[in-house]
Amino acid sequence: MKSRLHSFLEGIKIVDVSRYLPGPLASLLLNDMGAQVIKVEPPGGDGLKEVGPHFEDGRPAWHASVNAGKKLLTVDFRSESDKRALLDLIATADVLIESFRPGVMASMGFDLQALREKYPALIVVSLSGYGQGGPLEQAAGHDNNYLSTAGFWAGVGSSKMLPSLIFPPLADCLGSLFAMSAILGAIHARHKDGQGCYIDIALADVVSPLMSFDLAGLGCSASMPLRSEGLLSGGWACYKIYQTADDREVALGAVEPKFWATFCAAAGRLDWTDRQAEALPQVALQNEVTAFFRNYSLQEILSRFENVDCCLTAVLHIQESVQSDYARERGIVKKAQGHPGYEALFPALINGVPPQGRRPLSQLDGP
Repeated sequence: MKSRLHSFLEGIKIVDVSRYLPGPLASLLLNDMGAQVIKVEPPGGDGLKEVGPHFEDGRPAWHASVNAGKKLLTVDFRSESDKRALLDLIATADVLIESFRPGVMASMGFDLQALREKYPALIVVSLSGYGQGGPLEQAAGHDNNYLSTAGFWAGVGSSKMLPSLIFPPLADCLGSLFAMSAILGAIHARHKDGQGCYIDIALADVVSPLMSFDLAGLGCSASMPLRSEGLLSGGWACYKIYQTADDREVALGAVEPKFWATFCAAAGRLDWTDRQAEALPQVALQNEVTAFFRNYSLQEILSRFENVDCCLTAVLHIQESVQSDYARERGIVKKAQGHPGYEALFPALINGVPPQGRRPLSQLDGP
């Protein structure tokens, strides 16, 4: 049975001239909802083709993963005829997505403001590092730079070490999701007044909504916790990753008192129950919980807590995750149709039906 998900955006045409991850991931998810996506690349292809692993047949894995299901149109931006053909395509589109630095599209003959004036129903999305205008408008950057600008790294990692970089890149992926959300909202608004809009998303902005707790905390009298010492960043014994005797890991998330009490009882340490509210960082309590887990293998822990409702899970390797009963039952992560790897489909079951797998990226004839 085909999921209703794939008909949500039927009739919507998206022209995606963006590169690498943020724009292509956004258009991938919109394609999953039924939009027609035309991915525009220069003759040499998207730079993402040169990054990351390649399949045995030479195809770039990362590029294949975020462009499945789309139609590929090769455009030589040095060719006036190719550019005119692209302008004609944009004239029929509902959404245009680009990810160049501010001013680059105009320098190539695609003035975004002029396009908006000529096609008032067009929704234009610019995904850039630091947004359109402002002191960092032309600054180069990547995910770790954007997270730095937002203050994100200050709360990540151990107080005794530099923070570990995050993969997949958080700001890039959040940029995709916020772009998709804004596009859906803009399409809805256009139904009322027929007007498109210009959406300016800076990757240095997108992590900030996820930091709402930290931002609110700036107004509290208590000082901000140091790295690894906050409630959910490593300072709380009931919310932490612990190592087992066989060097595997478990994630404990017994935040609510009822879960913590249940965990303590199953661990045979009722004396821990009333210590959940100890001052942060809970070094002494963490050391005791650490010693408990180090006495048992992962399988012994899973057996002991199998029927204990306390938010305790094994930290799975990705190979284990994709082959788990959970993954098979949900049908979101599965073997890809277009390449030998796995793919993550749109993470929603509609009326109980999971999404269908994506076809591979296919080439359109010339512009």
